[in-house]
Amino acid sequence: MRDRAGAVAAICCALALAVLVVVLGLANPPRPTPIATDRLGPDTGEVVAEYLDRAADSVAGSDTDQHWALVSLGPEATVDQAYRLAGGVRISQVLFRVPIERVQTQLIVVDVPGDEAAVRRSPLVAAGRLQGSAGEWDRQARIDAVSAGRLADGCACVVGMTVRGDLAQLRALASRPGVRAVEALPADAVHGRFAVVPLLPEHVDVVRPGPDDGEVPAR
Repeated sequence: MRDRAGAVAAICCALALAVLVVVLGLANPPRPTPIATDRLGPDTGEVVAEYLDRAADSVAGSDTDQHWALVSLGPEATVDQAYRLAGGVRISQVLFRVPIERVQTQLIVVDVPGDEAAVRRSPLVAAGRLQGSAGEWDRQARIDAVSAGRLADGCACVVGMTVRGDLAQLRALASRPGVRAVEALPADAVHGRFAVVPLLPEHVDVVRPGPDDGEVPAR
């Protein structure tokens, strides 16, 4: 009887988590993609070393204005690790991508109001979005399901953040272990009018799509 009661309790907990994930995803739907006038992140085909130089140049000024910036991490981090890496610099977006060997997974951008609770809740929001999508075909649906499960479990899946700070703060952030690059826009850039594409940990020499011929794991 105790074993049966324990099994029932475990099933109830799993169902409750699934419901919470879906509710958060529905309550925080992805915003329509705006017409972007700026872009943060490397270009497809760009040499990684050249992008790193370009990013460093973007935070090398001496002005004290606030700038929107993209922080690219490497390797992937948990949301708690990413929050600590920011070191008090305001976070406005958390960028997730679940790493699965030789499988292309979706980049999910979650807007957050900057407070710690919203940042720590963002993996469940990302998971809810994937669970609410059937995928374009069976393989994509299976990839999304695995990704959603790992996000809900708190995986190390943060590949970047959009932040706002002055250039001195951004340079300090760029020097922290676990941060590959910080690229800033001009101070007059408008939030919601620029696209973000992080430098992924797998991009070592040249920025290009990775293989997508691996087996999709069951979990």
